[in-house]
Amino acid sequence: MIATAAVDNLEYQPDPRSLAEKAYQLLVQKITQLEFAPGLPLGEKSLIEELGIGRTPIREALQRLAVEGLVVHLTNRGMFVSEVNGTSAQHIYEFRSLIESQAARLAATRANDKEIQDLVNLHRQLVQATEDDDIDRYVDCDRQFYSVLAGAAQNTYLAEVIPRIFNLHLRLWFVISERVGGWHDIARAHEEMTQSVADAISRRDPDEAELAIKIYVHRRHQDIREFL
Repeated sequence: MIATAAVDNLEYQPDPRSLAEKAYQLLVQKITQLEFAPGLPLGEKSLIEELGIGRTPIREALQRLAVEGLVVHLTNRGMFVSEVNGTSAQHIYEFRSLIESQAARLAATRANDKEIQDLVNLHRQLVQATEDDDIDRYVDCDRQFYSVLAGAAQNTYLAEVIPRIFNLHLRLWFVISERVGGWHDIARAHEEMTQSVADAISRRDPDEAELAIKIYVHRRHQDIREFL
């Protein structure tokens, strides 16, 4: 129950329960999809005008993003969108390879029938979102896929960490898609992974579930190294 609650609290909500949550969601979208470029200053006054949200909710959202690593506070200078560089990307992908592959491995032995079906359904929804050219729905389904995977591992710490780092690797995903001229091709590569993971977990095969994640993360790391 603890793991499930941690996942649910980190998922996007269609109707944010607070202005701080709304500010957070808007900023996440703008930062991960590169509308707010790395290094961009995030002045409170300009954000208030652009988002139409008050100072206190924006401050709370910025603090949350700073904890996640998407925003940095520079002394006497203010808040900025964190930079993307080869070192930070390497650290993110190394961490993903260790943590997400372990979650997949555990899920292959611990997931219940509903979680397995959710993973299968979310994979199908990812494919449909690509066919419909609906990037927002794609991102939402992808976020849910990782949340279900994290919960299915039945490990409280994995359930907390995996959704928290999602936005960091989502931004790298958009960096790659921008460089290659679109998101559809790398989305299809991602869907091959989600299908492999869902199939392996359905068969209760921890080795294959773990390997599918590691191969995919390694390929994305190789991609980003070409651009950074």
